[in-house]
Amino acid sequence: MKIIRAEIWGIHLPLKEPFVVSYARFDSMPSIILKLTTDTGHEGYGEAVPDEHVTGESFYGSFALLEKVIVPEVNGMSPFQIEEIHDRMNHALKGNPSIKAAVDIACYDLMGKVTGLPVYDLIGGKAHEKLSYPKVISIGTPEKMSEAALNALEKGYEHLKIKLNGDAVLDVERLSAIRQTVGDRVPIRVDVNQGWGTYETAKRALAQTESLNLDWVEQPLLPEAFTEMNELRQSTLTPLMLDESICSEKDLQRAISERSADKINLKLMKSGGIYPVIHMSKTAEAAGLACQVGSMVESSIGSAAGYHAAMARKNIETTELTGPLLFSMDPGNLKYEVPYVYLAEKPGLGVDVDEAVLESLSEIHVEV
Repeated sequence: MKIIRAEIWGIHLPLKEPFVVSYARFDSMPSIILKLTTDTGHEGYGEAVPDEHVTGESFYGSFALLEKVIVPEVNGMSPFQIEEIHDRMNHALKGNPSIKAAVDIACYDLMGKVTGLPVYDLIGGKAHEKLSYPKVISIGTPEKMSEAALNALEKGYEHLKIKLNGDAVLDVERLSAIRQTVGDRVPIRVDVNQGWGTYETAKRALAQTESLNLDWVEQPLLPEAFTEMNELRQSTLTPLMLDESICSEKDLQRAISERSADKINLKLMKSGGIYPVIHMSKTAEAAGLACQVGSMVESSIGSAAGYHAAMARKNIETTELTGPLLFSMDPGNLKYEVPYVYLAEKPGLGVDVDEAVLESLSEIHVEV
């Protein structure tokens, strides 16, 4: 069996409302959907969500590199040759992890469909009974964020993830207002997305929020600030998580050696797909670091892939792949019921892809 054909759609997924983080505002999410077909007639789907601020990739550049460089490298290979496929992609092109993730995910979808197994059974089997996800609260005023948090709890969410924008004084007000509104027992996770910037700013903000009993604070400093993160960990009792700092095994090894984090947020789009993320989770586990599989706001295709990786690893303790809940149109049908996601016990990713929806959202479409 070998890959003989690829089809690529460049789409923009429409958001129900703008998604705001410290470094950008998104009114729609750019995504690249890949379909690989084998000579046996099997079809597997993958997804790339490039992000200039995280992976250094652009939408149009990624589409062209996937079409012109990466797909020709894997054409003619068996999807089961996953290590060789990654080796070829890495030799052909430095970086560009999201488009490598698209190929990786499509290959796992193919492997599952050929064997009749869900992806999680290909990579270790179920390590969790079920997977939950938090309500992500986008940046706003303390009052609006508190109201959104309370509404989320009324809908059945059990965990909150709070996005902050780097205005440390206002961020402390936001977190204080939310904690006062929801009470002491609700788990609150915080994501600064690099926004606090300097060690001194982050240290002050952490000191002022230590009494709020936060689950953790994610990426308070810039990605390269491994040494400062170690110093920050020594100044606070609040656990610290790294996200944008960790895109590769090399990054993870540095974080471990410099003791820069208590937790690691792994993402398929930053690291190249399921295969690298599984290896990185094992490295983190050996170092005593728990992991999360996070979101780059993927559709059901990329989100399902992340959930399969999480399902197969005990060390991946939390997930937050909530992209499909944010879209008014999605080409897939991953099933969410607050506060749990349910992977279909079907071969591959278990996601049915509606190509009519892909066509309606498509800006670019090619066959290779």
